[in-house]
Amino acid sequence: MEEHTWHGPSPDEPFSRPRPSPRPYPAISEVSTRQAAASAVTAAVAAGTPSAWTVRPFALEDVTLGRGIFADKRQLMLDHARGYDVNRLLQVFRANAGLSTGGAVAPGGWEGLDGEANGNLRGHYTGHFLTMLAQAYRGTKERVFADRIGTMVGALTEVRAALRRDPAVLSVPGKFGTGADQVRGSYQYVDLPVTVLGGASAITLSVWVRPTHDANWTRVFDFGDDTTRYMYLAARNQAGVPRFAITTSGAGGEQAINGTAPLPLDQWSHLAVTIAGGTGTLYVNGTAVARNTAMSLTPAALGTLKNNWLGRSNYSADPVFAGAYEEFNVFSRALTAAEITELQSRRAADASTSRGDLASYAFDETTGGTFADASGRGLAATLRRTWGGPSHPGFLAAYPETQFIDLESRTSSDYTKVWAPYYTAHKILRGLLDAYTATDDDRALDLASGMCDWMHSRLSRLPESTLQRMWGIFSSGEFGGIVEAICDLHTITGKAEHLALAKLFDLDRLIDACAADTDIIDGLHANQHIPIFTGYVRLYDETGEERYLTAAKNFWDMVVPHRMYGIGGTSTQEFFKARDVIAGTISATTAETCCAYNMLKLSRTLFFHEQDPTYMDYYERALYNQVLGSKQDKPDAEKPLVTYFIGLTPGHVRDYTPKQGTTCCEGTGMESATKYQDSVYFAKADGSALYVNLYSPSTLTWAEKGVTVTQTTRFPREQGSTLTFGGRRASFTLRLRVPSWATAGFRVTVNGRAVSGTPKPGSYFDVSRTWRAGDTVRIAMPFRTRVERALDDPSLQTLFHGPVNLVARDAATEYLKVGLYGDAGLSGDLSHSLTPVAGKPLHFTLDGTEWAPFFEGTEDPTHAYFRRSEPKVVFGGRDSGVANPAKADGSTLLDEVWAGAPFRNKGALVARVRSTVDAWVSAGLLSRADGDKVVSTAGAASYRP
Repeated sequence: MEEHTWHGPSPDEPFSRPRPSPRPYPAISEVSTRQAAASAVTAAVAAGTPSAWTVRPFALEDVTLGRGIFADKRQLMLDHARGYDVNRLLQVFRANAGLSTGGAVAPGGWEGLDGEANGNLRGHYTGHFLTMLAQAYRGTKERVFADRIGTMVGALTEVRAALRRDPAVLSVPGKFGTGADQVRGSYQYVDLPVTVLGGASAITLSVWVRPTHDANWTRVFDFGDDTTRYMYLAARNQAGVPRFAITTSGAGGEQAINGTAPLPLDQWSHLAVTIAGGTGTLYVNGTAVARNTAMSLTPAALGTLKNNWLGRSNYSADPVFAGAYEEFNVFSRALTAAEITELQSRRAADASTSRGDLASYAFDETTGGTFADASGRGLAATLRRTWGGPSHPGFLAAYPETQFIDLESRTSSDYTKVWAPYYTAHKILRGLLDAYTATDDDRALDLASGMCDWMHSRLSRLPESTLQRMWGIFSSGEFGGIVEAICDLHTITGKAEHLALAKLFDLDRLIDACAADTDIIDGLHANQHIPIFTGYVRLYDETGEERYLTAAKNFWDMVVPHRMYGIGGTSTQEFFKARDVIAGTISATTAETCCAYNMLKLSRTLFFHEQDPTYMDYYERALYNQVLGSKQDKPDAEKPLVTYFIGLTPGHVRDYTPKQGTTCCEGTGMESATKYQDSVYFAKADGSALYVNLYSPSTLTWAEKGVTVTQTTRFPREQGSTLTFGGRRASFTLRLRVPSWATAGFRVTVNGRAVSGTPKPGSYFDVSRTWRAGDTVRIAMPFRTRVERALDDPSLQTLFHGPVNLVARDAATEYLKVGLYGDAGLSGDLSHSLTPVAGKPLHFTLDGTEWAPFFEGTEDPTHAYFRRSEPKVVFGGRDSGVANPAKADGSTLLDEVWAGAPFRNKGALVARVRSTVDAWVSAGLLSRADGDKVVSTAGAASYRP
């Protein structure tokens, strides 16, 4: 029996690395000479990597994907990236800035205003999309991706400029002339002077509106001091119909008039309210729809009010009116029904009523931020935002700064109020940096730098205790990988404020515990914490502070293997659970896809400091299984078709359109599918070695050496790979990763000749020589079939064939019972129990059930885990007639026998059976008579290799 156990680097391993001076990050492209520190930065980038890195990655453009499963999956995402309308992503940004959205409809899910938790995460997906486009452009050089980046960066530049200014009129065609549009999501309203009602004891308020959203309690107008004294007209009350109310004693004292039907959306409607002689009447489109004959209150009773607003409520929780205004008139008398009817067909200026004598706004303005009053009283109105303006001109977001402000005093999580604003800022910042790296667009760099200037201006003023409280709040305080992005920016700008900003995200309790190798992550939100450690490794690069690197390494060891499922994923319902509890945490919401994405990033970044092959073994596991399997194998123009959770319960069907789209995992899924090649090859920092980490069809252009390396393989459908060298002669060591699962051998030939040495699974095998064009390296690594056991329940297992996790396709919702020992070979390989399916590589049948690679993105019900069931002791197909005994932990006699595989011959296997039987008999777990039958059967059986 071949088992596979994961061992991370020893927690007692010393960290004896030199303290580096801050050096630039190599993932950033050549820096523009127009930057202030251009010459220094360019020289540093050319120098290679941070001094703490002993290997460096290649840029995406240096590695070209060949035909295979990665290219196929990527093609689906590239097609999506080419076709999706980026104006839909920009809609929420433009709306927030009060700019025209051009009729674009924001995506669903988390990205639109109507998304989960009031759309409080909107803008994050745009950042992901920018990163995807940047990676796609770097990997393919197709101009369409650069053009789309340019469109988005240009739009975001306009958005930031608009946010810096006071709101400006957005003119649209009106009922008679022009109207003023209040774009939903702009949080804009019209502020009228305090004397607008003029203390009138009789009044008519007349207005044309075109609502664009059906939110309840949006105000057409609201005149008041607070929530005690006010007078409003709501476009919709809780029943969805217009409502007028006036009160001097709060909501309980409202004297109201309710309409009878909802106002139609996207159509002009005329509303009018009259009050005189104790009677109030509500008119809709010239018809009196409701009347209150017991109204004792008039505007005169309210006195002079400080808040006289169109589109905004004195109740702060009420939504802002979304839609357009035209012709708002206030008269100091009650118009007659005939006069109100007349206003349906002409402007007040052209009607017998003439303009309102208290106030009259035609909304004919097409520029500026004020509206002229034609009443003769000179009461010009001003366009404003409910949240004022940004605290710093670098602010850029798809929602107001209020989420960031609220977080600073918040003590508990409430994502309907504050949902990870710095997480969203990270996605935008990362997208802009990637856009700059890919296209050298200085606007993207300016936007990114401005965002960090703004964040520093906010966070640097806060006490340390406030920062620690903020970053410790679940969800609301989540900041993702922002530290990594800020460090990357710092290497370009060289601004001390940017490095200082990165350190303001230190979560000291977590850093110190992990640096001390104290496992406190049980119960933590997994994806809130995984990416911050990648950032802390980058802070180590920039500052030389050992605790950052030590904490990150120890954290990784706390996850792998202790909280890792077979496919490489982690978390249940988004949270880490207790250490070494795997079977006990399996559910329909295991393995959040973002967690796998971020664990890959962390593994990769740690590898730059220490070339422990365990990091790349994990990378292969998670990439070839969960990450590939999270992308559905079909095209879609509207959705990237990526999983959120991958449930590992029996019969689970993957959901590739979670929460109507645009979740965090769909964002990272877009990124994953456009950077599959990022860790296939690394170079030693001094150029003396080339690491081949993954066996993937690809071509590397190593410009510094003048060498190309073309890897030809169908791996993992092929059990090996071929490397062909081109270009100049160059001397270096080729370091080939020997996967930890490659226990059936790892053989290397160069130009047809075997390379001496004994490759060890879970290591690197070195081939040193002067390489010439035409040199060919052939690697053969036969796959074995093995199981991996859940750490807390050895009977719950998952099946692997080489690096590939195999899942049973079966609609049953209980764990399948599977036996595998009956035909096990001397090597311990379990593949003899499986029957290959003709014409379908990596597909097998077992007891009538098909087993297929996890990486296939289908909607078939699958079983990633099964119950191991070996009721009888069977060797080589011979049944001993003896029940397979088990220990208290669930491990069986056969488990213990086959744990000794591989066996050099039959005699070695029989000797193992005899010693195991003797031990179990001595322990009282097996009778001597049954033990003799077991040994006899083992000796009589025939075995495959």
